[in-house]
Amino acid sequence: MNTSQSDSNQGSFGGRDASGISLKSPKEALKPKDAPPPPKRSNRARHGFIVVMNFLMSCIVFVVLVLSGIVLWGKSEFEKPGPLQSDQTVLIKEGSSLDTIANQLADNGVIDGPWIFQNGVKAYRAQRQMKAGEYLFHPAMSMKDVMETIRSGKGILYKVSVPEGLTVAQVFDRLAKSEILEGDLPAEHPPEGSIMPDTYPFQRGTSRKEMLERMIAAQEKVVEEVWQRRVDGLPVQTKQEFVTLASIVEKETGVARERPHVASVFINRLRQGIRLQSDPTIIYGLFGGEGKPKDRPIYKSDIEKPTPYNTYVIPALPPGPIANPGRAALEAVANPSITDDLYFVADGTGGHVFAKTLEEHNQNVARWRAIEKQRQAEAEKKAQESADVGNSESSGSNAETTGAQ
Repeated sequence: MNTSQSDSNQGSFGGRDASGISLKSPKEALKPKDAPPPPKRSNRARHGFIVVMNFLMSCIVFVVLVLSGIVLWGKSEFEKPGPLQSDQTVLIKEGSSLDTIANQLADNGVIDGPWIFQNGVKAYRAQRQMKAGEYLFHPAMSMKDVMETIRSGKGILYKVSVPEGLTVAQVFDRLAKSEILEGDLPAEHPPEGSIMPDTYPFQRGTSRKEMLERMIAAQEKVVEEVWQRRVDGLPVQTKQEFVTLASIVEKETGVARERPHVASVFINRLRQGIRLQSDPTIIYGLFGGEGKPKDRPIYKSDIEKPTPYNTYVIPALPPGPIANPGRAALEAVANPSITDDLYFVADGTGGHVFAKTLEEHNQNVARWRAIEKQRQAEAEKKAQESADVGNSESSGSNAETTGAQ
């Protein structure tokens, strides 16, 4: 009987087996179960403080995202090509604020918007590094490139040239005529020979006084440098005498290779107590720093006229320089050629011929005067031929007019 009951239980569905496990029919097993209910919110989650903090955190995240977007957009605008279509110069004056610079750039079409430029400069912490000057901006320059240009201070460079051998008065005249330099020159001239001949770059806004100070400082530096390298035994005792002799060498020849040779002649004369007899010293003694008029020759009476600078009269160096010597002339005096020559005269080719004795020198002078005489004759012949051609053309014109009548 127990066996029958057991078989009966095993054959039925939905009941329990002997181990107590619930048995289900296939239909009941495939039937979906109900989802469990959601968990209840804790009292802590429902607390008001937590709600507020969650809201604030959400706001902060939102603001950060917005600001990040603005920063990325601003960076893109700051670095993208600018609106400029052609080269444009802008003069930024000393003491200009960042706001002034930004508006000035915008007004000249260099940038699109002052606000982005100002904030971009601040982001790079460059607002105090913007330098005054005149700047050249090229087409499509980005705001960043514009900032870097002004930040570098590399503006448009102008130049003023001072050739070797000019006097201080002539240098002052050049500086006064510059249309770029600003301000007045000092009322008094610095000493003759105190300016270094050179080409000086400068930016708009530079004053004439600043430029003059640069030239004087450059001369002091070069003179000291060359003076320290001079050979022993020179017959010049001070830097003043050194510059004076260099100025005479400078005025005597414009041929670079000749300067040490010319210097040796004057040094030999000083050692032997012979007068220098330099024509440029006659001119400076008569006309000073203004220079001799081009059409004014040197007369015999000029040679004999006593002045503090006339080395045909005085036995040694003049009291000071007669011009501003360049580095090459200073180097020539500091390290002259080693010769026995005491004389030189023009050779007709732009240079000079040198001699040890007066006899040789007189022969060289005779040759030079013959060359001068020949050149003068050729010039007179050309002038006469030009005059004859002019008269012939004038006569032909008159004859044609008469025939027409």
